[in-house]
Amino acid sequence: MATLRQSYIAGVGHYVPSRVVTNAELEPMMNTSDAWIQERTGIQERRWFEEGKDTTANMGANAARKALEMAGVTPDDVQLIVFATLSPDYFFPGSGVLLQRELGMKNNAPALDVRNQCSGFIYALSVADQFIRTGMYDTVLVVGSEIHSSGLDKTPEGRGVSVIFGDGAGAVVLRPSTDEGRGILSTHLHAQGEHAEELIVKEPGSNRADRLQYVLDNPQELYPYMNGQNVFKHAVVRFPQVIKEALDQNGLASTDIDMLIPHQANLRITQYVQQKMGLSDDKVFSNIQRYGNTTAASVPIALSEAVQEGKIKRGDLVCLAAFGSGFTWASALIKW
Repeated sequence: MATLRQSYIAGVGHYVPSRVVTNAELEPMMNTSDAWIQERTGIQERRWFEEGKDTTANMGANAARKALEMAGVTPDDVQLIVFATLSPDYFFPGSGVLLQRELGMKNNAPALDVRNQCSGFIYALSVADQFIRTGMYDTVLVVGSEIHSSGLDKTPEGRGVSVIFGDGAGAVVLRPSTDEGRGILSTHLHAQGEHAEELIVKEPGSNRADRLQYVLDNPQELYPYMNGQNVFKHAVVRFPQVIKEALDQNGLASTDIDMLIPHQANLRITQYVQQKMGLSDDKVFSNIQRYGNTTAASVPIALSEAVQEGKIKRGDLVCLAAFGSGFTWASALIKW
């Protein structure tokens, strides 16, 4: 039986829109307060896209160019794109092919789109890892990119959800590892569909005889709905579970983790998980204070920033973990 290869992250990059939206800016819009938002989420500001400048695909391309440069490869070296988003530019085609166009790729490489919301990037990373492990591809570009701000209810009725989300993109390049033990050690993916409606954007659904008329009659159903208490309750269970699953499979303990990069859903969730895993502040990376929850983009943005800031170095054990709509949850354990 052939030995499977390991893949490693050869390059990382991120992009966030230039428009900074502070909690103070949301106060009159949503009848909220900076203190209320920070107390419940830890968020101080977020980025919102600029119409005519930013798109889900071109933000992903901006992040991808940085990742490609770090990896020392060109767009036409990419043999597969895996693009994670819940906010594609079009209903179809997916943003993966638009990213290909943005990068000027001429090699007809396949583009695969992943719809797993907050767990989307780790799901996409796992898919890319399998292709490299089996030898099918040598260079895979994985992107998470989101524009939430154009689909939020910015009235007082929507404030419980709308203050949380922001826009941005992150990307990584995967290549086969030439150093034994270096790279993605394992990935772990889970879902529990019985909770699908606890965090949802329901419309425009295809199961309506006239979906457009239904939306016109029920415009509020275009906006995200979240049962915040239930999401929190499940997140604080699933995060530690899926992290421990990765550690157990590799014969490691939480004390071996050099850097945990969780999906940036809520600072309170991150702090709970940190305490549960017994990790010190310097071993957990958080940037939700500045960007809010960017869903599929949050893990790669945080990973890119952690690398950029020198908080991850060669040989470190890095754990990525996420939980979100679906419910879905996932982890990846990486020897950097």
